[in-house]
Amino acid sequence: MTDAYRPAARFLHWTVALIVLCMIPAGLIMTTEGLPRPVQDTLFLFHKNAGLVVGVLMLIRLAYRSAHPPPPLPASVPAWQARIARISHGLLYALLFLMVASGFVRVTAGGFPLEGWDALGLPRFSKREALGSAASEVHEGAAYGLMALVLLHAGAALHHALVRRDGVFARVWLAAGR
Repeated sequence: MTDAYRPAARFLHWTVALIVLCMIPAGLIMTTEGLPRPVQDTLFLFHKNAGLVVGVLMLIRLAYRSAHPPPPLPASVPAWQARIARISHGLLYALLFLMVASGFVRVTAGGFPLEGWDALGLPRFSKREALGSAASEVHEGAAYGLMALVLLHAGAALHHALVRRDGVFARVWLAAGR
C-alpha cells in the first residue's frame, strides 16, 4: 500500500495510543476516595511517569512528522472530512502536549515526586501550591477534552474501517503495507 504511513509513524501512533488508553482509566481511578493506598500510589506512579514517556514520544512524533509528512488522504474522502481530520489531529497533538505540561507543573509545583524526571536530576518547579492547583484544573479540563477527541478519532477510524472500507484506517494499522 503506497499511501500507508511509514513503519516508524505507525509504531509511534500505536505506542502513544496504547499508553494514553492505559493512562485514562488510571487517571480517573487514582483519585477515587477509599481506594487502598498501595493501589492509589501505584496508579499515581504509573500515570506520572507514563506522562513523561508520552511527552518524549510526542516530541519524537512531531519531529518525525515534520520530516516525513503523512500521506494524503484518498480522493474519496470529502473535503469537509479531510478538514475535520486535520483539525482533530492538530487538537490531539495540542491536548497531549497540554496534558504533559500541565501534569508536570501540577506534580512539581505541588511538591510531589516525579520519579523518572527526578532520577535524571532534571530541574523542576519549586513548590508553589497555587500554581500546582491551577495546573491541576487545566489538566482535568484538558483530560475531558482529550477523552472526547480520542472517542471521536476512534469512531472515525472505525467508520472508515468498517463502514466506508476506503483504506483510510488500513494506512495506519500495524500491518499496513504488508
